[in-house]
Amino acid sequence: MQAINAIFSKEFKSYFYSPTAYIILALFTALGGVFFYLTVSGFVQASFMDQMRAAQYRMAPQTLNVNLMVIRPYFYNLALISLFILPTITMRLYAEEKRTGTVELLYTTPISPAQIITGKFLAALLFYVVLLLPTMLFQALLFIYGSPEIWPVISGYAGLILMGAAYISMGLFISTTTENQMIAAIGGFGMSLLLWVVGWGAQFAGPFIGDILNYISIINHFEDFAQGVIDTSHVAYYILFVSLGIYFSLKTVESVKWRA
Repeated sequence: MQAINAIFSKEFKSYFYSPTAYIILALFTALGGVFFYLTVSGFVQASFMDQMRAAQYRMAPQTLNVNLMVIRPYFYNLALISLFILPTITMRLYAEEKRTGTVELLYTTPISPAQIITGKFLAALLFYVVLLLPTMLFQALLFIYGSPEIWPVISGYAGLILMGAAYISMGLFISTTTENQMIAAIGGFGMSLLLWVVGWGAQFAGPFIGDILNYISIINHFEDFAQGVIDTSHVAYYILFVSLGIYFSLKTVESVKWRA
């Protein structure tokens, strides 16, 4: 545990030694703010139009659902932002060690490959949580000026963290296969995008293949979280995904260490 903590601490602090982390944080916050403004503006406009219509026809205005019209689409937007941002977080996890040659130093220490992989994964996951923190302030505004339900917000962030963990485990695996950060970033984004859109092909496939594609699709398992539902089957999917990503990362590192 001490070795994992050492790797985790070193890796997490290294994010903030580079201006890249602050650029990523600023970009994520800015995009999150823009999407929040757009979703809230759409809700306010719809509410205004409904009141105008009610006054014109002398009828009671509808009760618009802020969870349905603001919170749920906003979490989808955050998931989309994460799709593009997370590969820039994972690209350096192992590729940088290989490029600078410090990976050989790690192999000479008593720290096992499993401890290295676990520490790096947890550091990247915590940094992703840091990226999400400013968006929680945007959500807080809804509770200050309105009365949305709290559970969809909790489940939404739980889904984002689980989905982010899945992306990070996959990005970590790709980073272990190359010493070029750009290749790791492109590979991570390509795989993430594929897992995002693979479910779209289900409507063109047969029932059996369609069910498989829908299950593989990483965004399909996020839908219930965005709607305020935490389904254990979706949690199990993300845990399985993370386990496979870490397993393949570990096997890649062990094979390189054995050859070294």
